[in-house]
Amino acid sequence: MKIIEQYNDFEIEIIEIISAKYIGDYAVRIFFNDGSNKLVDFKHFLETSLHPSIHKYLNEEKFKQFEIIDGNLNWNNYDMIFPVYDLYNDKI
Repeated sequence: MKIIEQYNDFEIEIIEIISAKYIGDYAVRIFFNDGSNKLVDFKHFLETSLHPSIHKYLNEEKFKQFEIIDGNLNWNNYDMIFPVYDLYNDKI
């Protein structure tokens, strides 16, 4: 067996969400553990979704009830959740 690449597990940083603030009109300011933050606009995603379990979050009061669970932005106990990598890279 030949090792072709070495790396230190402690050098790999896992990006997590540490906090989030609802801004308005389905936009959320998300703060990550590496010190960066993104303003993510969920409106287009919600408006174009045909799935009833997603479309129901066009109710703004329901949308605002997200939580941070295990470093993820989470709605209603994993009813709606996005990969952190996608949120970090503005791809929803």
